[in-house]
Amino acid sequence: MPSFAVILPAAGRSSRFGGQDKLATPLLGRPVLQRSLLAFLDREDVSQVVIATNDFAATHAALTAAPSSEAILAHPKLNVCRGGANRAQSVRSALGQVPSEIEWVAVHDAARPLVSAELIDRTFEAAMQHGAAVPALQVHLTVKQAVGPLPAKVIRTLPRHELWAMQTPQVMRRRHLLAAFDSCPLPLEQVTDDVQLLELAGKEVWLVEGEERNLKITTAADIRLAELFLG
Repeated sequence: MPSFAVILPAAGRSSRFGGQDKLATPLLGRPVLQRSLLAFLDREDVSQVVIATNDFAATHAALTAAPSSEAILAHPKLNVCRGGANRAQSVRSALGQVPSEIEWVAVHDAARPLVSAELIDRTFEAAMQHGAAVPALQVHLTVKQAVGPLPAKVIRTLPRHELWAMQTPQVMRRRHLLAAFDSCPLPLEQVTDDVQLLELAGKEVWLVEGEERNLKITTAADIRLAELFLG
């Protein structure tokens, strides 16, 4: 069975969540970060999970909050490392913790606590077939291109049948991601998507079907929506 490492970037500031730590927020009795982590921790094809954080005390509190106690922290697959000033830097820091014998890396938003085993399976399998894979949802809204802030003049309407909203996990070969970091032509703060690095390096990225319930917790309203999905 192929071996995967999973990186959970968890160094964000939760600025749109009202100043609270969204990853420590209870979601039907279990913190958001715990739910995201547990989706991967006991999978047979996952050898390691690395959490990249800049607040070790907050991460410790989220992982040890009831009902987990200290059990999660003691898990042999779990590693916690220092994050960076932005997402890409956090991923790069965590990637340095992944042993060279692990071929595949999956980067998953720590704030996506409802990812299903079926979606993970689908994305892992597509990555092994094509080299890199990402779950995605088709964009149903009309999207205009403009240079903000508003008010701003519309440049054009983008064809929405060609637009897809990215989710995670984003899965690729470890060596390809390392090489893409080394050759990235953009400042890392401009990289908003993990597989964007592979695209910039000329690698193919394939999309697979995402799930509506695989939402990212960004605002307090997203917690209510996640509770409805769980319920």
